[in-house]
Amino acid sequence: MQFTNLLGDDDAVSPVIGVILMVAITVILAAVIGTFVLGLGDQVSNTSPQASFTFDYTGGEAWADSGGPTHCQLSSAAAGDGKLRITHDGGDGIPANQLQITDGGSASPKDWGTCSDTSGTTDVTAGTVANADAVASDVTVRVTWQSSNGGDTATVGKWTGPGA
Repeated sequence: MQFTNLLGDDDAVSPVIGVILMVAITVILAAVIGTFVLGLGDQVSNTSPQASFTFDYTGGEAWADSGGPTHCQLSSAAAGDGKLRITHDGGDGIPANQLQITDGGSASPKDWGTCSDTSGTTDVTAGTVANADAVASDVTVRVTWQSSNGGDTATVGKWTGPGA
């Protein structure tokens, strides 16, 4: 038996490496195709926007109904309730139809568009204002975002009243 022939014979190395590479490529392709077929690729793009909001509260006052700014009533008005001005300070622009304002009470959330001059798919950008009326001083008001497919939600702004 000749040992030099065994050490110099490497014919089996190429087919083994070729098979390993073909299996690896097949697994990677299956993973990529499976991600898009199952819809997992869409969930990656539904991350919540990064934006900052400021809240200015004036207790005991209401917005003027004639000639005043566009505003919405968060809950049933009570004595001492005030008004809250919510301003988008900066960050990502967010379509108005994906933002809601709620005081956490029994009243249903209000769409951003009903509380401001911005509606539909128009982006809420820096300087855009929403006005809420009938805001009690003991509530927490949240600005929430909901993804376009309705699956994900996130709180993008939060204000706690002075009496809370």
